[in-house]
Amino acid sequence: MPLVRIDVNAGRTPDQVARISRAVHDAILAEYRIPERDYFHIVTEHAPGQIVAQDAGLGFERSGGVVMIQIFTQGGRGQEAKEALFAAIARNLGDAGVGGEDVFIGYVENSAGDWSFGFGRAQYMTGELAVPARG
Repeated sequence: MPLVRIDVNAGRTPDQVARISRAVHDAILAEYRIPERDYFHIVTEHAPGQIVAQDAGLGFERSGGVVMIQIFTQGGRGQEAKEALFAAIARNLGDAGVGGEDVFIGYVENSAGDWSFGFGRAQYMTGELAVPARG
């Protein structure tokens, strides 16, 4: 059950923003084999100048269309699985009109006890939800 935060600069249409979110979700579905309804995204649009994303010394320039993605998910997947997810996200976003240089992903792992889906309970720990198997 990843929680995904997506930050973009303002100026896209609502359909374009929805396509970006869906492109990320479809990549997670394909690579991690999570249920379709494990769709938890927070998409935030920012005024010009509120997202700073330079090239980190890699020698390329980003456009104003940068898409910054933070994925919060339970630990346990290997580096190969993460890299496959990163590639799938970039590929899907490319199909949605986002250039590869504009895809920035941060991946944060935690444990089953770090989640509450409502009512102030840690449902993975109480047994209300089964801890997801690793895909």
